[in-house]
Amino acid sequence: MERFCDELRLERERRQITLDKICAVTKVSSRHLKALEEGDYAELPGGVFRKGIVRSYLSVLGLEESTWLERFEASLRESGLEDRTNDEWVEFAENVRRNRGSMSGSSTRPRWVGVAAMVAMLAALWWSVWRFVLHGRLFS
Repeated sequence: MERFCDELRLERERRQITLDKICAVTKVSSRHLKALEEGDYAELPGGVFRKGIVRSYLSVLGLEESTWLERFEASLRESGLEDRTNDEWVEFAENVRRNRGSMSGSSTRPRWVGVAAMVAMLAALWWSVWRFVLHGRLFS
């Protein structure tokens, strides 16, 4: 059985479509398309971007998306890259949670100081306008 990437390249060549044409239509860099055809999935961006590149490639070739995506995911699992990608997402989510927790305590006070300063400036502006409109002058 041939590898997914080899079959994909053969289908492209059979249809006589160049990588440059796929680049022009999909706006995906040739570096990513070459990595896809060589089975070097680590060079592709992760997550939904990787699947988007494959979907775009399949669309230009006119291949059945669901069948080829299943084969691509199986090829990803065989390469061991999918497990690492999931670990990267878990680590990313953990970093976001940790950073949000550390920011909430320290930013509360400066935020309220800014709000209080803004209210004070609005009050001074309101007083100045009121004084000018009612009395015709700013200072007595």
